[in-house]
Amino acid sequence: MFRPLEGVRVLDLSRVLAGPYTAKLLSDLGATVLRVEAPWGDDTRGWGPPFTEIENEQVAAYWTSVNLGKSVVRKNLKIASDLEDVRALISDSDIIIENFRPGKSEEWFTSWPENAIVCSISAYGNNGPRSREGGYDIVMQARSGLMSITGDEKGNTAKVGVAVIDVATGLHASSAILAALYRREKEGIGAKLTLSLWDCALDLLVNQAQNAIISGSNPTTMGTSHPNLVPYRAYATLDGEFVIAVGSDEQWMKLVEALRLEIPEDSNWSKNAQRVEDRVLVDDLISKSVIEFTSSELEAILDGIPCAPVNSIKQALSDSHSIERGMLDSTAGINHVSSPHRFHS
Repeated sequence: MFRPLEGVRVLDLSRVLAGPYTAKLLSDLGATVLRVEAPWGDDTRGWGPPFTEIENEQVAAYWTSVNLGKSVVRKNLKIASDLEDVRALISDSDIIIENFRPGKSEEWFTSWPENAIVCSISAYGNNGPRSREGGYDIVMQARSGLMSITGDEKGNTAKVGVAVIDVATGLHASSAILAALYRREKEGIGAKLTLSLWDCALDLLVNQAQNAIISGSNPTTMGTSHPNLVPYRAYATLDGEFVIAVGSDEQWMKLVEALRLEIPEDSNWSKNAQRVEDRVLVDDLISKSVIEFTSSELEAILDGIPCAPVNSIKQALSDSHSIERGMLDSTAGINHVSSPHRFHS
């Protein structure tokens, strides 16, 4: 398989998730990743259960989700000899990823190699009143407003089920690194990149942030509903929950026909804007229809309309499409989700 970053050396000095996930993405593309952890290991090694065994150590599944396939060395940067060892590793790396507390990397590593690409990830960035604060993903979900739009229709908030801000930061970081690597190939110079969870969290709000900017009003929790589209949510069926996602007026007409919905004569539901206006009535009509079917029956009836049962993770991993796509892999004897990258030379 074509792996475009073969020969690129990455030094992963980061901890927890955003930085390690960045390094994982580069590893997926073929880079060789060397990871430096403290002698007692990264905190996420203990973030379990569940645990699995790696090199005679019980390690949390959380750690393995982003660190399999990396070489790992243990160094204590408070010990002079270990610090010198890491400085030597830095001088031999193409890409360095770090998320030390602000000011710590400058204390330990007074200068970075001129041709290296250094990616620094922090909670709030290197300027601003919160620049010296730390923060886990849930803190960012709360402060950024993401949690205020994630929850049920009664206003009870919830966090997204994965550390989505850490993941988004890793995606942004890896794309920035690849852009810097491309420039280095053309111009022969390195780069110093800085990313923050805070910036990536606000960027992640996308249409909801724009809704707030344009309307002047705060979006709210809506369960599985969409602020700009109707119907676009999960509905109860005879055996579970089922999502119907109508993204165009043409799809709406197909839904009306497939479910044989009796539309009120005085409505103008052929247009999405009116369906949003009459959200409660539209959802009530669909709810009364789909509750008569099982999820599998609905999927057959709504062929051609975007829809899906609300699966468990195990159901999704064992789905025939996941198997056909080869979305399960194994590294060091541990099963995991495979990289979504598909390169064909």
